[in-house]
Amino acid sequence: MNVLIIYTHPHHNSLNGAFFKEILKGSEENPNVQEVRIIDLYQDKFDPVLIFNEEKKRRDMHKDPEIQEYQEKIKWADNIVFVYPIWWGRPPAMLLGFIDRMFAANFAYRQTGGLLPEGLLKGKRAVCVSTMQGPTHYPFFFLQNAHKVLMKRALLQYVGIKPVKFFEFGMMESPKGKHDVKLKRIYNYFRNISS
Repeated sequence: MNVLIIYTHPHHNSLNGAFFKEILKGSEENPNVQEVRIIDLYQDKFDPVLIFNEEKKRRDMHKDPEIQEYQEKIKWADNIVFVYPIWWGRPPAMLLGFIDRMFAANFAYRQTGGLLPEGLLKGKRAVCVSTMQGPTHYPFFFLQNAHKVLMKRALLQYVGIKPVKFFEFGMMESPKGKHDVKLKRIYNYFRNISS
């Protein structure tokens, strides 16, 4: 199994950085994992702004040379792991901009004339590891599960990636956030994941 970690946080010495390290450690110690690769969007200074105009046609987005290295990593991966904070009830604009640019027609999906397109990233799985300041169940009760609906249904399953597993950790700025327990849970999951 090839694991691609997409890290989206501006600071490595953070709780998201700690989760990233546990994912990496668990994956590297997992006998089912052949190789781990990383995309660090802030470190890469990735430009999340989607542009198409007279010079950059929308139909040619999948051929953009600026994103070919990222496309190759996504094609290579069996399991794609997204690590990010939840800000304002959704992932950071950096990650959403990455998806805007990466999930282009004829790379991530193909129109078939039917109600839904053909997902071209079938056979891949995803895990979303996210942190938030508020309570864990806040998105479910107050935001009608908007974060999971966005990531799972509107984005990942649309291009054929499934299943999608979520770890949403709340109260992460509180001393009662049980950080060590949550970090160990993530390490154990990635140490033992088999597909």
